[in-house]
Amino acid sequence: MSAQPTAHVMKPGWFTVNVFNRAVAWMTRRGISVWGSRVLAVRGRKSGEWRRTPVNLLTVDGAQYLVAPRGHVQWTHNMRAAGGGQLHLGKHVQEFTAVEVADDDKPALLRAYLKRWKAEVGVFFGGVGPDSSDEELRAIAPKHPVFRITTTGPVTPAA
Repeated sequence: MSAQPTAHVMKPGWFTVNVFNRAVAWMTRRGISVWGSRVLAVRGRKSGEWRRTPVNLLTVDGAQYLVAPRGHVQWTHNMRAAGGGQLHLGKHVQEFTAVEVADDDKPALLRAYLKRWKAEVGVFFGGVGPDSSDEELRAIAPKHPVFRITTTGPVTPAA
């Protein structure tokens, strides 16, 4: 497992919060995946209520991952406490369990994530990109939680 979370959090800008995330979430809720987008639902660690946020679902060698480009944000804290959640795409819901990936195992995953979504999230990685060395990727790994997810049942229609 990764080291204890650091204080690294990059707050999204106004455009991201009010336009981009809302547009992606709107399309994803209607069943249109934007480059692998899903709506993550995870129970709040204090309230127990479902919290939702748009995420990019990364697949590497048949395994699925959720990467937190902005760092140790609320959904990552909730995921650690809950140990899993749901991914929504339109009316379809996939339940899953999650295990945090160790920092030393992240370089290939961060590289794959940046290769696919650098245009969208590259600004949050401090100049490190898909062509960066393993050492450079390993240096930023503690700032970006990664969870390997394992589905726990068939995709079901949302209630």
